[in-house]
Amino acid sequence: MASLTVGPWLFGLLAPSLLLLLLGPWQAAGHGGKYSREQNEAERPPTREPGAEFRMEKLNQLWRKAQRLQLSPVELSELHADLKIQERDEFAWKKLKAEGLDEDGEKEAKLTRNLNVILARYGLDGRKDARAQSSNFLDAGTEQDSLEDPRLEKLWHKAQTSGKFSREELDKLWRELQHHREKVREYNMLLQTLSRTEEIRENAISPVDMSRAQEEAVLHGKHAELKDRLRGIDQGYDRLRRVSHQGYGAEAEFEEPRVADLWDLARSANFTEEELEAFREELKHFEVKIEKHSHYQKQLEISHQKLKHVEQQGDQEHVSRNRERYALLEERTKELGYKVKKHLQDLSSRISRARHNEL
Repeated sequence: MASLTVGPWLFGLLAPSLLLLLLGPWQAAGHGGKYSREQNEAERPPTREPGAEFRMEKLNQLWRKAQRLQLSPVELSELHADLKIQERDEFAWKKLKAEGLDEDGEKEAKLTRNLNVILARYGLDGRKDARAQSSNFLDAGTEQDSLEDPRLEKLWHKAQTSGKFSREELDKLWRELQHHREKVREYNMLLQTLSRTEEIRENAISPVDMSRAQEEAVLHGKHAELKDRLRGIDQGYDRLRRVSHQGYGAEAEFEEPRVADLWDLARSANFTEEELEAFREELKHFEVKIEKHSHYQKQLEISHQKLKHVEQQGDQEHVSRNRERYALLEERTKELGYKVKKHLQDLSSRISRARHNEL
């Protein structure tokens, strides 16, 4: 398989993990080593170290790096869920590729973009730590936590001084504003990834097995994804502006920002009335699942703080008991995190298909 050609000077500048991602899965699969096809081929029985979290060695490396960086327990559980989704999607892609169903390389390119976003989100890309400083459970009303956008800061100040919000409603609005901030961050990560990819292509020889038309199709898919995300950001901001000026009305369907986003998108999609009502009911169940996951995240953080305290005291019986409780909470939080993100991905895909059916 032919590979991209990159000047020696570029190899010296790029971190190994980032270089791998910029070159893409086609480069990684063609050579031996930790990222080789032998290590990651779906058809082969996975050979992983005892106690390894993932079937793919490259994901185990990222997981070990995250642990060395001493991410918080909640951040680690979030990363674990993201990597589990990534692993599932990569194995699904390998099966599609074996069947010749990804000829234009768009699904392969999307996998690379998704992994780039994960690396940037958790500070694993060798760049200055740009991780989001908030998790799914938020200290509502922590005004020291910047919203990073003067427009959002202005909306928050307007809501605080309007007298139209109860304390609970202000907490809800704060969560929505932070959620919008995270959507903007993710959009910017994807935009940077696309810019780096295009820059690499401009300075490299294209693989002989990818035609000009295929390259254009891949880039078109990336730009289309960015366009969809930007449209969602604009719609979300318009809604936040209305809420900050008018307050919450009786029409508010959901408390959780991600669920509210899905509901807004679903109402503008090509669903029948029956399908929309069924989707609404599923979103209610999804919101309960998110609340349960958030509860476990809070308990995990509390358990972590308590474990650190008893470890300092040196009482081995208490240490052992608290370690056992922490391990159980950690495993349950990981499991719920994966289920939440998988469910979110599935719901988003259904809306996307319905919206595209309109075109």
